Amino acid sequence: MAIQIMSAAFTGIKGVIVTVEIDITRGLPALNIVGLADISVKESKERVRSAILNSGFEFPVNRITINLAPADLRKEGSLFDLPIAIGILVATKQIVVNDINEYLFIGELSLSGELKRVKGSLPVVMEGIENRIEKFIVPGNNAKECSLVKSAKIFPIDNLRQVVHFLNYKDLMPYKQSIDSEILINEELDYEDVMGQESSKRAIEVAAAGNHNLLMYGPPGSGKSMMAKRIPTILPSLSQDESLEVTKIYSVSGNIGDNEGIILQRPFRSPHHTISRIALVGGGNKIIPGEISLAHKGVLFLDEILEFKKNVIEILRQPLEDRKINISRINGTIEYPSNFMFVSALNPCPCGYYGSYDKQCSCSEYDRRRYLSKLSNPLLDRIDIFTAVNSLPYSKIANGKHSEKSKVIKRRVEIARDIQEKRFSTEEINCNSEMNQKLIRKYCNLDKSANRIMELMYNKFNLSTRAYSRILKVARTIADLDESENILDKHIIEAMQYRKFIDERIV
Repeated sequence: MAIQIMSAAFTGIKGVIVTVEIDITRGLPALNIVGLADISVKESKERVRSAILNSGFEFPVNRITINLAPADLRKEGSLFDLPIAIGILVATKQIVVNDINEYLFIGELSLSGELKRVKGSLPVVMEGIENRIEKFIVPGNNAKECSLVKSAKIFPIDNLRQVVHFLNYKDLMPYKQSIDSEILINEELDYEDVMGQESSKRAIEVAAAGNHNLLMYGPPGSGKSMMAKRIPTILPSLSQDESLEVTKIYSVSGNIGDNEGIILQRPFRSPHHTISRIALVGGGNKIIPGEISLAHKGVLFLDEILEFKKNVIEILRQPLEDRKINISRINGTIEYPSNFMFVSALNPCPCGYYGSYDKQCSCSEYDRRRYLSKLSNPLLDRIDIFTAVNSLPYSKIANGKHSEKSKVIKRRVEIARDIQEKRFSTEEINCNSEMNQKLIRKYCNLDKSANRIMELMYNKFNLSTRAYSRILKVARTIADLDESENILDKHIIEAMQYRKFIDERIV
């Protein structure tokens, strides 16, 4: 009679219930795993054999067949080690458990029988809850992330022997973790440290309030990277649903450390300019999340964006528009969320000093145009706010005057976000930057005066339809920061100022 043990796999950030069936019959000693398992799963038979023997149990000298159902789903990873081992022990009657089907097992076994951390435990637990499974036996290092699912009874265990002891005596209470105890605040980064640059900080505040894409340009050393790294300090804290969604991505990608469990701070990802296309958007043999998905609900910062390869930059077009990425490979198609705030910085020319007040540019007009050609117009259209970051005069540096603290700016941003949350409570979005054309027409109505100004600017600068829509979105955010129900003339004018790029040209 075949023994069935409940386990699970994951595709993308969604879990899939997998039934591990173990059948032991007479015949030449062998252990075969079927059910579209990859190499890492098939190698588990050697780990399981050693783990069972080194934990003080007997490994059967029979013909063992293990089926992972559904058979048409590709199984990857090492999370099936524990259910296979438990199934063998139950099939050989070394342990007798009447309620074995009430538990879902995941975990990688070492040769000594220790349970090691596995990827994707959070979506696995969520899928188990949807399938009315409440009890989960997981490695100890996966306990914190699994505890994010409140209705789940998590039993974190460190080795195979302890799992058997628990199944026999049920002497372990479900694990509970307080989310508040995980919150860490980085007090080293604060906008108080940024001297001057008031116009740029205002642009960053508007971008943070509406989750708009932002591009900063200016000479080297003017503070572009410094300000970008402080953007998370003014963003609202993650809600529980957002935290759950971000943690799922980090769980399947293996980016949660042993001492971590729940992602409570908005991600800030800043990849090096040598990054590949796959590393940026995701993919590979196992179709893992890329940087744009790891930055979900947070910030993706591309410092010196023109140093990135052009084909790498251009691949951002679709994710910036759709806020998700569909990755198609021979193994299948997976969708990852990628709703992030895109922030980039660049020098205005190869030498970096074009338009600088204190140093003369040594680049020719041809050099400047060639340098900026990596940024195509379709990509520029997807950026909401442009801001110039100029070098500071000595007087501003010497006076030592402090700027606003991040917590003061954050409070204004939170008020604007609360207004947007109430506005879009019946919609499927959260921020102004996510509005489509239908919602723009609904929530961005202009009076006659504001509409006349918008018409003059549209015709004078030959704006694209996308640029027109983004100006309205930014104006709506500026109005929210002013706690104004209507979009006024001054909001349109300020939003238009944020479309100025190098040479004061409007994009």
